[in-house]
Amino acid sequence: MSRIGNRVLKIPAGVEARIEENNTVIIKGPKGELKQSFSPLISIAIEEGGISTKRSNEIKHTKQLHGTTNSLISGMLVGVSVGYKIELDIVGVGYRAALAGDKINLSLGYSHPVAYQIPKGVTVEIPKPIKIIVTGIDKQLVGQVCANIRAYKKPEPYKGKGIKYSDEKIIRKEGKSAGK
Repeated sequence: MSRIGNRVLKIPAGVEARIEENNTVIIKGPKGELKQSFSPLISIAIEEGGISTKRSNEIKHTKQLHGTTNSLISGMLVGVSVGYKIELDIVGVGYRAALAGDKINLSLGYSHPVAYQIPKGVTVEIPKPIKIIVTGIDKQLVGQVCANIRAYKKPEPYKGKGIKYSDEKIIRKEGKSAGK
Protein backbone atom coordinates (compact mmCIF):
# COMPACT_ATOMS: atom_id res chain seq x y z
CA MET A 1 0.00 0.00 0.00
CA SER A 2 1.48 3.32 -1.06
CA ARG A 3 1.28 5.87 1.72
CA ILE A 4 2.64 8.61 -0.53
CA GLY A 5 0.22 7.77 -3.34
CA ASN A 6 -2.80 7.71 -1.03
CA ARG A 7 -2.27 11.13 0.54
CA VAL A 8 -4.68 13.90 -0.43
CA LEU A 9 -2.79 17.02 -1.53
CA LYS A 10 -4.26 20.26 -0.24
CA ILE A 11 -4.52 23.04 -2.81
CA PRO A 12 -2.99 26.22 -1.30
CA ALA A 13 -4.88 29.52 -1.30
CA GLY A 14 -4.56 31.39 -4.58
CA VAL A 15 -3.81 28.23 -6.57
CA GLU A 16 -6.12 26.83 -9.25
CA ALA A 17 -5.96 23.22 -10.44
CA ARG A 18 -7.79 21.49 -13.26
CA ILE A 19 -7.58 18.19 -15.10
CA GLU A 20 -7.96 17.95 -18.87
CA GLU A 21 -8.15 14.97 -21.23
CA ASN A 22 -5.26 12.48 -21.40
CA ASN A 23 -4.71 12.89 -17.63
CA THR A 24 -3.12 16.33 -18.07
CA VAL A 25 -2.93 18.38 -14.88
CA ILE A 26 -2.73 22.18 -15.16
CA ILE A 27 -1.92 24.16 -12.01
CA LYS A 28 -1.94 27.97 -11.92
CA GLY A 29 -0.69 30.04 -9.03
CA PRO A 30 0.82 33.40 -8.17
CA LYS A 31 4.27 32.37 -9.45
CA GLY A 32 3.11 30.93 -12.78
CA GLU A 33 1.55 27.92 -14.48
CA LEU A 34 2.71 24.31 -14.76
CA LYS A 35 1.27 21.63 -17.03
CA GLN A 36 2.12 17.93 -17.07
CA SER A 37 0.60 14.75 -18.50
CA PHE A 38 0.47 11.57 -16.41
CA SER A 39 -0.09 7.89 -17.13
CA PRO A 40 -3.68 6.75 -17.76
CA LEU A 41 -3.11 3.95 -15.20
CA ILE A 42 -3.47 6.55 -12.42
CA SER A 43 -6.77 8.41 -12.03
CA ILE A 44 -6.46 11.96 -10.68
CA ALA A 45 -9.41 13.69 -9.04
CA ILE A 46 -9.98 17.13 -7.52
CA GLU A 47 -12.30 16.94 -4.54
CA GLU A 48 -13.01 19.24 -1.55
CA GLY A 49 -9.98 21.51 -2.00
CA GLY A 50 -7.56 18.65 -2.53
CA ILE A 51 -6.11 16.44 -5.24
CA SER A 52 -6.16 12.67 -4.85
CA THR A 53 -4.68 9.89 -6.95
CA LYS A 54 -5.91 6.30 -7.30
CA ARG A 55 -4.35 3.41 -9.18
CA SER A 56 -6.33 1.17 -11.51
CA ASN A 57 -4.71 -2.18 -10.63
CA GLU A 58 -2.17 -3.82 -8.33
CA ILE A 59 0.61 -4.44 -10.86
CA LYS A 60 4.08 -3.42 -9.61
CA HIS A 61 4.57 -0.78 -12.34
CA THR A 62 1.22 0.84 -11.49
CA LYS A 63 2.10 0.90 -7.79
CA GLN A 64 5.38 2.66 -8.65
CA LEU A 65 3.56 5.24 -10.77
CA HIS A 66 1.05 5.91 -7.98
CA GLY A 67 3.51 7.44 -5.52
CA THR A 68 5.51 9.14 -8.26
CA THR A 69 2.43 10.83 -9.72
CA ASN A 70 1.35 12.07 -6.29
CA SER A 71 4.85 13.45 -5.56
CA LEU A 72 5.06 15.21 -8.94
CA ILE A 73 1.70 16.90 -8.40
CA SER A 74 2.83 17.92 -4.90
CA GLY A 75 5.96 19.49 -6.42
CA MET A 76 3.83 21.38 -8.93
CA LEU A 77 1.62 22.78 -6.13
CA VAL A 78 4.64 23.96 -4.13
CA GLY A 79 6.31 25.40 -7.23
CA VAL A 80 3.43 27.65 -8.33
CA SER A 81 2.71 28.86 -4.79
CA VAL A 82 6.16 29.18 -3.13
CA GLY A 83 8.75 28.31 -5.79
CA TYR A 84 12.09 26.55 -5.51
CA LYS A 85 15.49 28.01 -4.69
CA ILE A 86 18.91 26.35 -4.71
CA GLU A 87 22.16 28.08 -3.76
CA LEU A 88 25.58 27.15 -5.12
CA ASP A 89 28.92 28.19 -3.62
CA ILE A 90 32.14 28.53 -5.62
CA VAL A 91 35.25 27.62 -3.65
CA GLY A 92 38.76 28.26 -4.94
CA VAL A 93 41.25 31.06 -5.45
CA GLY A 94 40.32 32.97 -8.61
CA TYR A 95 37.11 30.99 -9.14
CA ARG A 96 34.13 33.25 -9.77
CA ALA A 97 30.90 33.72 -11.69
CA ALA A 98 29.44 36.70 -13.51
CA LEU A 99 26.05 37.24 -15.12
CA ALA A 100 26.05 38.49 -18.72
CA GLY A 101 22.51 38.76 -20.04
CA ASP A 102 21.11 35.23 -20.25
CA LYS A 103 24.50 33.55 -19.72
CA ILE A 104 26.67 32.80 -16.72
CA ASN A 105 30.40 33.31 -17.28
CA LEU A 106 32.38 31.02 -15.00
CA SER A 107 36.11 31.31 -14.28
CA LEU A 108 37.05 27.92 -12.86
CA GLY A 109 40.80 27.62 -13.32
CA TYR A 110 40.60 26.41 -16.91
CA SER A 111 42.53 28.07 -19.73
CA HIS A 112 39.23 29.43 -21.07
CA PRO A 113 36.11 30.91 -19.46
CA VAL A 114 33.03 28.69 -19.36
CA ALA A 115 29.70 30.16 -20.52
CA TYR A 116 26.45 28.51 -19.43
CA GLN A 117 23.21 29.43 -21.23
CA ILE A 118 20.36 29.91 -18.73
CA PRO A 119 17.17 28.13 -19.90
CA LYS A 120 13.75 29.80 -19.89
CA GLY A 121 11.73 29.31 -16.70
CA VAL A 122 14.71 29.77 -14.39
CA THR A 123 16.04 32.94 -12.75
CA VAL A 124 19.69 33.17 -11.76
CA GLU A 125 21.10 35.75 -9.34
CA ILE A 126 24.75 36.27 -8.45
CA PRO A 127 24.86 38.45 -5.30
CA LYS A 128 28.61 37.78 -4.85
CA PRO A 129 31.07 36.42 -7.41
CA ILE A 130 31.30 33.21 -5.37
CA LYS A 131 27.56 32.59 -4.89
CA ILE A 132 24.92 31.56 -7.44
CA ILE A 133 21.20 31.47 -6.57
CA VAL A 134 18.89 29.57 -8.95
CA THR A 135 15.12 30.04 -8.54
CA GLY A 136 12.09 28.86 -10.47
CA ILE A 137 8.72 27.13 -10.26
CA ASP A 138 9.71 23.80 -11.85
CA LYS A 139 11.56 21.66 -9.30
CA GLN A 140 13.11 19.39 -11.93
CA LEU A 141 14.36 22.28 -14.08
CA VAL A 142 15.89 24.17 -11.12
CA GLY A 143 17.67 21.03 -9.94
CA GLN A 144 18.91 20.19 -13.45
CA VAL A 145 20.31 23.71 -14.00
CA CYS A 146 22.20 23.50 -10.70
CA ALA A 147 23.52 20.03 -11.56
CA ASN A 148 24.69 21.27 -14.98
CA ILE A 149 26.52 24.25 -13.44
CA ARG A 150 28.07 22.05 -10.73
CA ALA A 151 29.25 19.54 -13.37
CA TYR A 152 31.71 22.08 -14.80
CA LYS A 153 33.89 21.78 -11.69
CA LYS A 154 32.77 19.32 -9.00
CA PRO A 155 34.33 19.86 -5.57
CA GLU A 156 37.48 17.81 -5.13
CA PRO A 157 38.21 16.06 -1.81
CA TYR A 158 41.73 17.38 -1.11
CA LYS A 159 41.32 21.17 -1.08
CA GLY A 160 37.54 21.36 -1.54
CA LYS A 161 37.85 23.52 -4.67
CA GLY A 162 34.95 23.58 -7.11
CA ILE A 163 31.23 24.36 -7.26
CA LYS A 164 29.15 22.90 -4.43
CA TYR A 165 25.64 23.19 -3.08
CA SER A 166 25.55 25.58 -0.12
CA ASP A 167 24.33 22.83 2.26
CA GLU A 168 26.69 20.16 0.88
CA LYS A 169 29.42 18.76 3.11
CA ILE A 170 32.64 17.86 1.31
CA ILE A 171 34.39 14.87 2.88
CA ARG A 172 38.02 15.90 2.92
CA LYS A 173 40.94 13.51 2.40
CA GLU A 174 44.47 13.81 3.66
CA GLY A 175 47.21 14.23 1.10
CA LYS A 176 50.21 11.98 0.38
CA SER A 177 52.29 13.58 3.14
CA ALA A 178 49.86 12.32 5.78
CA GLY A 179 50.85 8.69 5.14
CA LYS A 180 54.51 9.23 6.12
